[in-house]
Amino acid sequence: MGNTWITRAETSADIPAIRDINLAAFPTPAEADLVDTLRADPAAWIEGLSLVAADGTGRPVGHALLTRCHIGTTPALCLAPCAVRPGQQRTGAGTAAISAALAAARTLGEHHVVVLGHPDYYPRFGFTRASAHGIGLTIDVPDDALMALSLDAGHPLPSGTVHYAAAFGI
Repeated sequence: MGNTWITRAETSADIPAIRDINLAAFPTPAEADLVDTLRADPAAWIEGLSLVAADGTGRPVGHALLTRCHIGTTPALCLAPCAVRPGQQRTGAGTAAISAALAAARTLGEHHVVVLGHPDYYPRFGFTRASAHGIGLTIDVPDDALMALSLDAGHPLPSGTVHYAAAFGI
């Protein structure tokens, strides 16, 4: 992890590179299409919460996206998708993009984040099993795959069902 990544909010010039990152990182175009659909949804998209990790030349190699969701009726953020170009995976680019996204969310005054992902990866950012906080989904997923994070101690996680943006289909 000796690389240094430049993290920043996406710009309009980054949109093709973000699509390429997601197309390269996943076996189908579903995640790339999801990012495009979320970007077009004013109820989900929050300016400044689509972050890239760029290499020393400024080329984006990693991406992390936070969009609006709700836990019950409480506004929260959904971390998804997160992607890194295959040649730069396991170099810290994903960690850099996610850390920058969470920092940007704190700066914007957001309080809660959920992620449905690998239970061995996301705890490094402070995520814990969502069910321990009374947080669940309307679909069956492995209990340890749905995780939640409070971005500040003054706002503990609420309980309730996660309601994602319509683009997620759940």
